[in-house]
Amino acid sequence: MFHDPQLAFDAVDLTGVLANGILGGAVARSLKLDAVGFIFLSIITALGGGLLRDTLLNVGQPVALTNSLYLPFALAGAAIAYFVPMRGRWTRRVLTVADALSLGCWAATGTAKALSAGLGWLPAVFIGLITAVAGGMIRDLLVGRIPAVFGGNTLYATGALIASIEMVIFWELGLSSVGMAASILTAAALTVLARRFGWKLPGPAQWLEEWRPPRLPALIKRRRGGQDPTPDGAVPGTGASLASAGGEQGNDGARPGRPRLTPARLLRARGGQRERR
Repeated sequence: MFHDPQLAFDAVDLTGVLANGILGGAVARSLKLDAVGFIFLSIITALGGGLLRDTLLNVGQPVALTNSLYLPFALAGAAIAYFVPMRGRWTRRVLTVADALSLGCWAATGTAKALSAGLGWLPAVFIGLITAVAGGMIRDLLVGRIPAVFGGNTLYATGALIASIEMVIFWELGLSSVGMAASILTAAALTVLARRFGWKLPGPAQWLEEWRPPRLPALIKRRRGGQDPTPDGAVPGTGASLASAGGEQGNDGARPGRPRLTPARLLRARGGQRERR
């Protein structure tokens, strides 16, 4: 459909601006804000990442202000969200796909711009990640929410990170257009599949619980003797006293593996029986 790759990238870019403008307006609708709230949240969601990127790079005026199409598309998204309730299943699916496509596009664009400004590959990846997700982060902070990319949701920032790394690789190979296309497709595929199958990054406590072999605790307990440490000279992990450790019998002929009966133990046992009575 597009013979010029740049034309296709611009189409994906503007589609993402429109879609994120609608998503910002949807947040304003859920909070029952007025038209001013719709406008601000839509603009921040759609253009906040690019504004922050250009401010950090300090390579001229932000593209979001110099490009004559960005602000109108963001405002169009605010108007759509203001007048049209986004409740249909297919509406949400279309917005998800459009947002996923723009995620890779913006990550690759930010990475390429950072590399062209002379930054190393790691700062460039960071700038690409900021370009892709900072708009939604700022929006969530403005409405008093923990940013969604910080966890608890399906993979999103991970797709932007992978797209940025891909762009660095293709940039070093001199294939920036191929890198842009690969970044868009990879981020979109990962984000949509993560939404479909519920893929998430594990939290710090979940990591060991989910990846630990289920029989490992039982095997460790069996290797140690299957009993917890006991008081009064018992060997930890064996349940046997010092006198009976190693299978030897105590002086009173006790069986191996059992504590030796002493007067102190007998008195404690009798005291417990009296208390139960």
